Amino acid sequence: MRAFIYADGTIRETRSVEDVRAARAAHQLQWIDLEAETPETQALLAELGLHPLTIDDIWSERVTPKVEEFTDYLYVLVHSVVRETGQTAIQLRELDVVIGADYVVTHDQSGETSKQLREDLQQSPKLLARGAVWLGYALIDRLVDAYLPAIDCFDEEIETIEDDVLAKAGTPDGQLVLARILGLKRALQALRRVAVHQREVLLRLARGEFDTIPEEALPYFRNVHDHFVRVGDLADSYRDLVTSALEAYLSVQSNRMNQVMKQLALISTVLLPITFVASVYGMNIDDLPLQHSRWGFDVVIGGMVVVAIGSFLWFRYKRWLD
Repeated sequence: MRAFIYADGTIRETRSVEDVRAARAAHQLQWIDLEAETPETQALLAELGLHPLTIDDIWSERVTPKVEEFTDYLYVLVHSVVRETGQTAIQLRELDVVIGADYVVTHDQSGETSKQLREDLQQSPKLLARGAVWLGYALIDRLVDAYLPAIDCFDEEIETIEDDVLAKAGTPDGQLVLARILGLKRALQALRRVAVHQREVLLRLARGEFDTIPEEALPYFRNVHDHFVRVGDLADSYRDLVTSALEAYLSVQSNRMNQVMKQLALISTVLLPITFVASVYGMNIDDLPLQHSRWGFDVVIGGMVVVAIGSFLWFRYKRWLD
């Protein structure tokens, strides 16, 4: 646990539960950033008056964002997005935010959002002095802003895949392209599932549904909601592009397969009359034409060659070999 206590215009960082209790008794504004579940943190959360279900939600992992208002605090559960460099899949990390009268409790699984806010507090302690609601807004705002860089990576990846589809679909390298397409599709589907619920949570925060959020803070929460709407729209558009890339891959693969089958069919057509002549003269019959002639073998072979060349020239004339 790391706590940041604001008093006399400065911020003091501590890891002591006793310091947190003393600051609470003095009604000093504080931000409690939870790290691991311990008996001390459990007792502290109970002293803050958190409902047992809220405490359970903080430590457990939930896939659906939500917001709940209790008598003394507002509980918000949202998800941040993490994407490793060079990796297609994205990872969703839970961020729990409890906004009370003079405190904010957070549990950030990824640690990135809390880290950004700690750096900002070092530059501007007044961010914590404005109040618990404004600190909660700052956390959610930084979480939403982190979505855009992750979303932009999809744009570059989709452009590369579209080029690879035309060049590699239907070839031995096409399986890797197909795996990338399906990986992107799964990542965008997971992002869209969370975005639908998270957009609703941010909308509820923005329209003044909860008494914990003062009226002067509503425009800022509406701004966060607007930013996340853009994230959802981009995720939907990229999902459509990936679906189109998958359809294009299957289409190109089918066309190349048709070309192969066409070439095999033409080869079979050229060989069919030659095979027929060879099979006829391979029968044990004495009355076949030219069978006992001195030039019989040469005439038959020449006829086969003429038939093969004639078929080939006919196919070229019809442009079937292009």
